[in-house]
Amino acid sequence: MKNWGRMIALAIAAVMVIGLAACGSGQKTGVEDGILTVAMECAYAPYNWAQNDDSNGAVPIKGSTMYANGYDVMTAKAICEANGWQLEIVQSDWDSLIPAVQAGTVDAVIAGQSMTSERMESVDFAGPYLYATIVCLTKKGSAYENAKGLKDLAGGSCTSQSGTIWYDSCLPQIEGANVQAPAADPSSMLMALETGAVDFICTDMPTAQGALIAYNDFVLLDFAGSGDDFKVSEEEINIGISVQKGNTTLLNKINAYFNGKTADDFNALMNQAIAIQPIGD
Repeated sequence: MKNWGRMIALAIAAVMVIGLAACGSGQKTGVEDGILTVAMECAYAPYNWAQNDDSNGAVPIKGSTMYANGYDVMTAKAICEANGWQLEIVQSDWDSLIPAVQAGTVDAVIAGQSMTSERMESVDFAGPYLYATIVCLTKKGSAYENAKGLKDLAGGSCTSQSGTIWYDSCLPQIEGANVQAPAADPSSMLMALETGAVDFICTDMPTAQGALIAYNDFVLLDFAGSGDDFKVSEEEINIGISVQKGNTTLLNKINAYFNGKTADDFNALMNQAIAIQPIGD
């Protein structure tokens, strides 16, 4: 009996050591402190942006006097309300978002990320929480204003945001296009078009819809149904929430919130975000 007791004690001790090692590794199992820490650019309207006050339900940005709002913030707030969590927003550059999740310095990224297989090698994705089609924007009076398909964009100069499927996968599909260096962020991408540095840009429908409000000289080019549109996979247009690899507890809680949600639900919330985005964002 004493031997059995000793073996049980040793087994318990081993489990405790393994548990402590896991805690020290940076691997999270959920939202232990009751605060969901979410990273986003806060510069990607209508998904997310920064503003000076808490109007329209904006949330303070950690370490800043600014507030975050937009579709991603609205989604994060709803997830937190469903789970009884507080929400903390952290502003981060696009290229720093996934590393922050991997390191465990944030719980999740809600920032308009496509659920690509490449990203899934580094993080797990909850969702989708939006389905975003790919479109282009040009300016009124441009030679490409009446383009009906990708072939009509041949010869034009163009760009998109760095590290996105728009730049990496979509622009190369435009035969004869003069692809310029990528823009660092959405604002720079839109400004490249506004200033005439490029003839058109490639982005997704929500970003384009927000841009049409901010820039009244922009024209939407949507080639859906033309037979000459961008070829994209579902993983490229499904927008998801990234969490640390193996954090199934958090992943399942976020996915539980999305149970029963439809594309119409997502689009309705996105329309709310577009309606309140700051003009000129």
